[in-house]
Amino acid sequence: MEKLEIKIGSGYDVHRLVSGRKLIVGGVDIDFDRGLLGHSDADVLIHAVCDAILGATGLGDIGEHFSDTDPEYKGISSMTLLVKCGALMKEQGFQISNMDCIVFAQIPKMSPYKKKMEENIAGALNIDSSLVNVKATTTEKLGFIGKEQGMAAQCILLIKAISQKL
Repeated sequence: MEKLEIKIGSGYDVHRLVSGRKLIVGGVDIDFDRGLLGHSDADVLIHAVCDAILGATGLGDIGEHFSDTDPEYKGISSMTLLVKCGALMKEQGFQISNMDCIVFAQIPKMSPYKKKMEENIAGALNIDSSLVNVKATTTEKLGFIGKEQGMAAQCILLIKAISQKL
């Protein structure tokens, strides 16, 4: 009998909206007057996905692997970091079973971009896009997100041993 080996990971990230930066969420370049502040491209959704993968595999967090003090990662595409996290997961003998993500943003509306975000994440991880779900919500004008000062994202995912069928 084969041992069932599945693991759950969760990731959460927050970035401030500022002038003079491109807004990139889920690997999608969104036309907006502000962007997210960070050492990399500050893609809040991809950072949450990376942390969920790293957490599920017991490999720490995004800051341990891609430090915001390392010049190598200055301005880097978060999609590149996601590819690297996917490779680390596979080295540990796991693959994505499914993931569910939420982008918290008062502005701009994320709905028109969700399908492309799912495709981008799936492409970076070399999985079918049906395994990736992206949702979006506002905070009803409450808190820093509601005051249009920043954005956040959350990802919960299930990984399974590569040889398993679920």
